[in-house]
Amino acid sequence: QVQLVESGGGLVQPGGSLRLSCAASGSIFGVIMGWYRQAPGKQRELVATISSGGTTNYADSVKGRFTISRDNAKNTVYLQMNSLKPEDTAVYYCNYRSARTYWGQGTQVTVSS
Repeated sequence: QVQLVESGGGLVQPGGSLRLSCAASGSIFGVIMGWYRQAPGKQRELVATISSGGTTNYADSVKGRFTISRDNAKNTVYLQMNSLKPEDTAVYYCNYRSARTYWGQGTQVTVSS
C-alpha cells in the first residue's frame, strides 16, 4: 500500500502560479507518476505524467504552462503551474502507476479574481 499526500493548492488570481507537491510513502523509483484533475460536473482528466526516466506527457490544454518533475530521492513529484486560467480550477490528484495504481486525496486549485 502506497499513500500519496498532495499539497500546494489554493486560491490564485488568473495569470498567477502555484506549485503542487505529492509525497509518496514508498519509493517512486521505476514508477510512472502523474497529475490528474477533476472540475465540478466533469470527468477526471489527465494533466501530466512523468516516467521513471523523466519522459513527460502533457494535456494539450496545459502544454507550455505546466511542468511536471520528480525527485526520486524524496519520493516526491511536483507540478509547477504558471499562467493559470479560471478553467484550470479543479481538484488535482496525484497518481502512482506501477503494478498497482494509487491516488492521493486531492488538493483544490481555484483560479479566480
